[in-house]
Amino acid sequence: MNKIFKLAFLLSFVVISTMTLNSCKKDWLAPKPLSIYSPENTLVDVAGFNAALAACNRNLRTEWYGDGAPMITEQLFSEVSVDGTDDKAGPAQNLDLQITPDANLNSADFNRIGWYWNQEYVGVRMANTIISRLPTATAIADADKNILLGKAYFYRAYDYYRLTHQFGDVPCPTKEVTSAKVDFTTVKREVILTQMKADLEFAVKYVPFVADKGDVNRGACYHLLTKINLALGLFDDAIASATAVINAGTFKLMTARFGVDAGVATKNVTWDLHRPDNKSAGANTETLFLVTDRLGTASAFLSSMLDGGSGGTGGMRIMRQVAPGVSVGTTIFTPAGGTGMTASAGVEIDIMNIYGRGIGRARNTAYSSYGIWDDINDLRHDSLSGNWLYPENLRYNNPALKGKDTAYGLRLRLKGPTGTLLCDDTLRRWYPWPHYKVYIPDTENVPMQGGHSDWYVFRLAETYLLRAEAYMWKGDAANAAADVNAVRTRAKCAPYTAAQMSIATILDERARELYWEEPRKTELTRIAYIFAKTGQPYNGKTYTLANFSTSNFMVDRILEKNNFYKSNFVTVHGDQFRISQYHVLWPVPQSAILANPDGHMNQNLGYSGSAGNVAASDKIID
Repeated sequence: MNKIFKLAFLLSFVVISTMTLNSCKKDWLAPKPLSIYSPENTLVDVAGFNAALAACNRNLRTEWYGDGAPMITEQLFSEVSVDGTDDKAGPAQNLDLQITPDANLNSADFNRIGWYWNQEYVGVRMANTIISRLPTATAIADADKNILLGKAYFYRAYDYYRLTHQFGDVPCPTKEVTSAKVDFTTVKREVILTQMKADLEFAVKYVPFVADKGDVNRGACYHLLTKINLALGLFDDAIASATAVINAGTFKLMTARFGVDAGVATKNVTWDLHRPDNKSAGANTETLFLVTDRLGTASAFLSSMLDGGSGGTGGMRIMRQVAPGVSVGTTIFTPAGGTGMTASAGVEIDIMNIYGRGIGRARNTAYSSYGIWDDINDLRHDSLSGNWLYPENLRYNNPALKGKDTAYGLRLRLKGPTGTLLCDDTLRRWYPWPHYKVYIPDTENVPMQGGHSDWYVFRLAETYLLRAEAYMWKGDAANAAADVNAVRTRAKCAPYTAAQMSIATILDERARELYWEEPRKTELTRIAYIFAKTGQPYNGKTYTLANFSTSNFMVDRILEKNNFYKSNFVTVHGDQFRISQYHVLWPVPQSAILANPDGHMNQNLGYSGSAGNVAASDKIID
């Protein structure tokens, strides 16, 4: 299959899948004909199946990319971020009002809950097509079939892992759907995860450890298996699967300078790890699994087209989402009362083309900005190297000030000489941010918003933290500390003692290390299920599965750590931050329930429609 044919197949495979699942018709999980690029014409040889697997990767990739990227929603349902866009009604701030089954659940301005439901089932359908077609592909050797099957199992397990920790019990088709189907049944979360565990145990036997960057390898399969083992409460299995990655010899933590900017003395290995060109570099032994996006490639063109663009401007837009909106409006003033900032690029003090024009869409909380940083030497929070930036690092840049206001060119100040606030909206415009994570050079947008870059999905640092968590659930604080310290000491932090270890400590380390990599809501919900399953206490409180939607660890932790939800902060627009216990699970979109008249799809407790729920199936029904 030549490159043009592969691209055409990839485009048709993803677009038609997406169109089908976004439809409100009854065949919301049924495929459409794929003309000359249909599975029977393409899924016949290794090249065809690899093209289909590449489509699975692209479907997964979209989570981190584009304006209003879905990853924002994962961060907002956590203790690390809140929606700082307070100039309009509708953002995910008052969750009681905004998150309902029939609300707009797929909007760059509000939330992307509906995107996750749609696209994760697109991913399931794509993987199921591969899995169902492989046995009849007579031109492929059995050894190659096992590798391809293992990779398809990985993608399906990834989507079901996410679905079961975003929505709980969900439908679980495991075979290709070839005709209209409107009788899907909700299946118990643990039943689904048990099947995914079995699939991944097959994958780790056949998928090789060494693969092209961006392709599935055995380390990624073991890593995902570790998450599923944890989710099932199988802590010894989780330790074994994480150890298989750590001890494989293929992957190692990066502890020395490397790659782009390695010769810049003011930077450090943390900076190096997150340079776009370094993520998939051969020298980077920490990458387990990533998604790729390069300016000028067919992949970037295709991604832009599928995201609604014209094949041109695209990229991550992460600088726009995460950095504070210092130039949004005219509300940062000089001590003399002048308008301090401009959003114009190309001015003398060109902040917009150095740091990007942020809008505060994913605003860091006090917890993630200050509360978790317990070591002054931590490279990940170092401002001298530019890894973290503060508004005070920026300078008054409005050209109208020059020659008229002595503040021009000086650093921003939050308060004037008498203590008067010089910024009238500290939610959106005044907070520090992890520049090293979000700085993605951008040649397509002026001012910069965050350009094309590969992005980590799984990194070995997380494998250590997952194994530490498994040890901690078993009460083995010494081994848990050793694994956390492998990550901490790379960042020049003092090691923890066993006495300092807890699940909360590990979550803090995850927040330091994995910002904008881990799906934070998914991981908090997974841990909430474990607390409920084991009955282990958090802050003296215990939980049960029977009362999961009325009392759970995830929401309790958010109310403990997220200062905005803790205080029911009111924005300048008059919106109040509110979260309830049932937000531990997202609502199943009402459109999906209505499109399934011959089956029964449950709604999560706390949302309209849940009164009609029936017991979820204890077996997978295709």
